[in-house]
Amino acid sequence: MPQAENVTIVGAGIVGLSTAWFLQEHGVAVTVLDREGVAAGASWGNAGWIAPALTLPLPEPGIFSFGLKAIIDPASPVFVPFSVDPRLLRFLAGFALNSTPPRWRRNMTAFAEINKWGVDSFDRLADGGVENRTIVADPFLTGFVSERDRGVLEHEFDEIALRGGAVDFERISGDELRTIEPTVSDAVTHGIRISGQRYINPPVFMESLAAAVRARGGEIVEGADVVGITDLGELGVGIDVVGEPEGRIADQVVIATGTWMGRLARRFGVRQLVQAGRGYSFSVRPETVPTHPIYFPAQRVACTPLGDRLRVGGMMEFRPGDAPPDPRRVTTMVEAARPLFRGVDWEAREEEWVGSRPCTADGLPLVGATRSPRVHVAGGHGMWGVTLGPLTGRILADSITGAAEHPLLKSFDPLR
Repeated sequence: MPQAENVTIVGAGIVGLSTAWFLQEHGVAVTVLDREGVAAGASWGNAGWIAPALTLPLPEPGIFSFGLKAIIDPASPVFVPFSVDPRLLRFLAGFALNSTPPRWRRNMTAFAEINKWGVDSFDRLADGGVENRTIVADPFLTGFVSERDRGVLEHEFDEIALRGGAVDFERISGDELRTIEPTVSDAVTHGIRISGQRYINPPVFMESLAAAVRARGGEIVEGADVVGITDLGELGVGIDVVGEPEGRIADQVVIATGTWMGRLARRFGVRQLVQAGRGYSFSVRPETVPTHPIYFPAQRVACTPLGDRLRVGGMMEFRPGDAPPDPRRVTTMVEAARPLFRGVDWEAREEEWVGSRPCTADGLPLVGATRSPRVHVAGGHGMWGVTLGPLTGRILADSITGAAEHPLLKSFDPLR
């Protein structure tokens, strides 16, 4: 095929905008369409971590420890509402199959390779003019209430090492952790400090990335609800937008609509289910705001300092992406986080948010060409859309423009 001169990206989250930016690196004109606006979905309220050490397959053996509790107990950090929805049941069956130790180890090999490239892709954005840079987490902290809980994370680090990756970490005591972050309570008795990790302020970074795309001549159209895509052969790709009777035409199209990818991609052979794994977050203002990201793996509570406040995120709720927020999820997070901190007014919450992480049953993203060589997809990153967004945009842009194809695309094949 002739090289694309103009590409339309559907979706203005971190994956879509990163793809646009890296396509511009190849001299391609880009238009980004979004039914709401920049970072209107999961790219806004997430933890903002760029943490290769913790970027692991979402289907993992530990998920079985939640078992029936995940289905019947709304207070579980992994919540699956009882449902006879055949689509959800099919996704959960595939998710369980990929959570077995052999499948998890196989996917860990792919993630070990992924994590070699993620941080470097953010550096490429910064070197190319994206003004809001990543923040070095020196160190990134994890906290535990028992030695057993700490051992679970150390086991995962061992698995990364066995598959060619590496995590630079050090065991610390709870008191040593409090020396770094005095807001952490005495209930936290064990810790790990991890080097080489970073984070961003998601809304600020996304606006900076959007500004960089616009500064290079890219167009970002907000309020553009794409309802159909048609391969027109040599004429290009037709894009049907609500309220635009004549639609649009581009040489090629990238579908980066997160949880809703299947609505546009299914007709092009993408059969993998993308299920909303909804996450919740809110902000609080502790008496002493932490200055490092802190993760409590056993409680599945993720905390990120954003200036004068602390963002607290968590939950994995397998419900439709457009379902209303469930306040019980926020209550669950508060009750999990409350014993871990001191000097926090948990009732004075701000910026309560729910967003839909696009999850695949095998935990691997869907990136690359579909059955049509003119239509591509980029999504299915689960909890790791921020960490892997720029990497996705980079390798997909290389593929679209005929540059060397990255070996990761084989693992990410959307037609698998």
